[in-house]
Amino acid sequence: MPPQGKIKVLVVDDSALMRQFISDILKSDPRIEVVGTARDGRDALNQIKSLNPDIVTMDVEMPNMSGLQALEEIMKTRPLPVIMVSSMTQEGAETTFKALALGCVDFIGKPSGTISLNIRDVGQELIDKVIAASTAKVIARPGGFNVAPKPSPFSSDFRRMTPPANMSSGRIDIVAVASSTGGPMALSELMPRLPKNFPVPIVITQHMPKEFTSSFAKRLNDTSQIEVVEGFDGLSLKPGRAVIAPGGSHLIVKRRSGVAVCGLSDSPPVLSVKPAANIMFQSVAEQYGGNVLCVILTGMGRDGTDGAITLKKRGAYVIAESQKTCVVYGMPKAAVDAGVVDEVLPLNEIPDAMVRIVKN
Repeated sequence: MPPQGKIKVLVVDDSALMRQFISDILKSDPRIEVVGTARDGRDALNQIKSLNPDIVTMDVEMPNMSGLQALEEIMKTRPLPVIMVSSMTQEGAETTFKALALGCVDFIGKPSGTISLNIRDVGQELIDKVIAASTAKVIARPGGFNVAPKPSPFSSDFRRMTPPANMSSGRIDIVAVASSTGGPMALSELMPRLPKNFPVPIVITQHMPKEFTSSFAKRLNDTSQIEVVEGFDGLSLKPGRAVIAPGGSHLIVKRRSGVAVCGLSDSPPVLSVKPAANIMFQSVAEQYGGNVLCVILTGMGRDGTDGAITLKKRGAYVIAESQKTCVVYGMPKAAVDAGVVDEVLPLNEIPDAMVRIVKN
C-alpha cells in the first residue's frame, strides 16, 4: 500500500452513472480514496497530471480518446497501474488482450454491457483488484501477444542432470501451472518458448472470466509451437498439448478407460476464485502422484499453495516465479512461505527450467 496510507484511485468512464457506481464501490473500502473522476481518455491524462493517483480504473469505449489510447499514452509518459473495465463480450475480450499487451495490470468485466446497473455484483472483485494493483509492478510490453520468443532447446542430446532427490520416481508425467494477475502476459511469454516436441501434457489454471478463456487459448495457440486449447470434459491430455481451464469451471484431471482426460467441476469457488488452481493441483496429485512439475506464476492471493503442498508431499517438483518479474508477488510468495518451492526463477528462465526438468 502507498506510504501515505490510502490507495488513491482515479475513475475513468464516459458514463456519469458508471463513474458514480464505481466510485461508491471503491469508497466503501476504508483503504481506498477516490481522488477524482474523468469522462474520457484525454480528461484522464489531465487528471493524472494534477491528481497523481496510485491506480486508474479505465473504461474502454469512450469518446475523444478511448481507454486503449489513453493507456498507451500513460505507459509512455507516466507508467502506473491501470485496471481496464470492459464489457463481457467477445469484442470486449479482444480489446482487453490488447490492453494487457500495452501494460494494464488487470481487468474487470462489466456484467451487463456499457451501462451496467449491476456493477455492484463485481464490487468486491473490483476492490480486491485495486488493492492488489497498489503493489503491482507495471510492465509495459510493446507487441505483447504478437511476440513469439525463441523456443527453448529440446533434443535427444539435451544435457542430463541428476533428478531432484525429493521426486517420487525421478520422472515428470505432467506439468501443472497456476497464474492470476499478470498471468496472461506471463503465459504469452512462457508458452511460445516451449518446443513442439514437449514430451508431457500441460494443464493451466489462469483466473479469467468464461467469456475470455477461449480467446486467450486461441491467442496462445497462434504464437506457440505446442497446441494450446480451452479445456472441455473428455479432452485427452497428451504430449505437446496445453489445456487452459475454462472460466467459471474448475479444471480437473481424471481417467477414462485408463486414459488421462480433462474434467470440469461446477463446485463452489475456492479462495473466491473459479477456476481454482488448488482444485486442479489436487486432482493432478490424485492421478499422477508426485510425477508432476508444478509452476506457480504471478498473481494475487494464495491460490495454488494448498494444492502445491499436496503435490510436494507426494514428491512433485515446484517452481515459483520470482518477485523480480512478477506483476503481483502474491501466489508465488505464498508457496515460498509454505516451504514447498524447489526453485524460484524469473519468468524468462522458467521455460528452460521446464524443459530441463521434464527431460531429466
